Amino acid sequence: MSTDDESFHPLGEEWETDLEAMLDDTEYDTDLGMEMAEDAMRVTKGELSEAEFHEKYHDDVMDEFGEDNRPTQEAFENAQQEAKGTFANMLTKFEGDDDESRRDVMKKMGAGAAAVGLGAWGTVDDGNQEALAAAEEHDEEVGAGGGDGVQWGMAVDLERCDGCLSCVQACSQENNLDQGVNWMYILEYEDAGAPSSTSRNRLVRPCQHCTDAPCEKVCPTTARHTRDKDGLVLTDYDVCIGCRYCQVACPYGVNYFQWDEPDISTDQIADQAEEMGSEGDHMVDDRGRWVDSRSPRGTMSKCTMCPSRQDGLMGEDRVGTTACEDACPPDAIQFGNMNDPESDPQRYAENPSRARTLAQLNPPSADELEESLQGAGDDLDSVLEAADLDEDELALMAAIDIVTDDLGETDGDHADYETDVQDALDALSEHGLDLQSQEVLAELDLADEPDEESEGEEEFEPDEDAAQSRLEQFAGVPASNFRLLEDVGTNPNIIYLGNEPGPNAEQTEPTGTGQKYADISYERADGESVNLVDKRKDVTDEGTVGDAGVSI
Repeated sequence: MSTDDESFHPLGEEWETDLEAMLDDTEYDTDLGMEMAEDAMRVTKGELSEAEFHEKYHDDVMDEFGEDNRPTQEAFENAQQEAKGTFANMLTKFEGDDDESRRDVMKKMGAGAAAVGLGAWGTVDDGNQEALAAAEEHDEEVGAGGGDGVQWGMAVDLERCDGCLSCVQACSQENNLDQGVNWMYILEYEDAGAPSSTSRNRLVRPCQHCTDAPCEKVCPTTARHTRDKDGLVLTDYDVCIGCRYCQVACPYGVNYFQWDEPDISTDQIADQAEEMGSEGDHMVDDRGRWVDSRSPRGTMSKCTMCPSRQDGLMGEDRVGTTACEDACPPDAIQFGNMNDPESDPQRYAENPSRARTLAQLNPPSADELEESLQGAGDDLDSVLEAADLDEDELALMAAIDIVTDDLGETDGDHADYETDVQDALDALSEHGLDLQSQEVLAELDLADEPDEESEGEEEFEPDEDAAQSRLEQFAGVPASNFRLLEDVGTNPNIIYLGNEPGPNAEQTEPTGTGQKYADISYERADGESVNLVDKRKDVTDEGTVGDAGVSI
């Protein structure tokens, strides 16, 4: 991850050199791919406008690929004329009729336009500033994820991750990935010069599903695109030509080229989807585009954040979930709408100590409490003894209630945890234990002892600082809250909690979970094989030409 060099790529000179060599092995122009990737990152940083970028490379892309389905300057001008200078009319024009996507309509508008990047308006003259203002206002209203305001993303607690690789295995199984295609990846690293921490340096690396994705900007065919309705950055396998320019332009190293025929056929995928009760084939999304599951030979793939689930094709109960999140034993992954402050990832990131505590508590049910408390007194000691409750556990439940507005009123996994806590607290209250009284909360170290002289003079308020401190003592506080490579300007939609990799971070072998990724068989901590390797090409080379260093 070192960037102490002259490379443009955030992952450093060695990574950039490997990418250049990779392009040399393709039939496409290496220099064009490298230059476009560098300028795409300049766009995300605000150093180059969208229109300037697309105009700069339009002729070269046409010469190299015979098509340029990116939004060129001419397309912006055509759209502007059609809309008569108003953004609302332009948006209506782009949306089209009969549920045509804005992207499909723009393809018909001249110059192969594919999507509107609002940054492109940075080069328009003063007469179009009204359109720019309207565009910005529209973006604020609907959010970055699309017309309904949804932007799927994650919060990942790196200090809760134990490196078990359950998420890696679940992703591979659900998406039928071949060895070496790691849409979800766990790496450990050393970070010389970084502040010491009690947590391990471990990074969970799915695709970041950037709001401003440079991989999309360099794609000549619009195979790599951002889905309007929910901000997912996807690859249309039917459109992808495998030029690998997206791989060069990605700052995070999440793209994979399908070297050979996949291990599992599309017929097998369809059969598997049927067995899982899916209404679709786990390949096409609700637009009819082939963007899910493993890719066919000669195309690019990466983490999709499970669009089949988000479209309800695998059942309504799986909307708002991913395979990796479902499989994570310590609840280190939270998936949800990043534009909703009440979603799991946003609530987790807002108060991770509270969220960690919720995940670790296992309160008795209301029915269990009602049965065990029959005939017991309603004072704290009697309740704790009869219910077989630990005082610390009850204090944590009360602390969660104190620091949480509308406990159990939201959706998601953590809302379920909240509901469990709320139901237990309600059962205790119905029995007669007053968890709002200063006396009881003082016994739980969540309030000062009541002052007899001032008793009854003013209404008592629980001590939120004491409650928060109790949660932090129990669950800890993350070392930092960050988005990966935030300075690149891609606006990634994953929030990390824990140690942030510094400029000198270097990957190391995993500890406590088996062998290094480069080995063909990776043994998980529970003894189950994940068959994880670093690169798919290592497997295909070994299987076709042996270990002779020959590149296919």
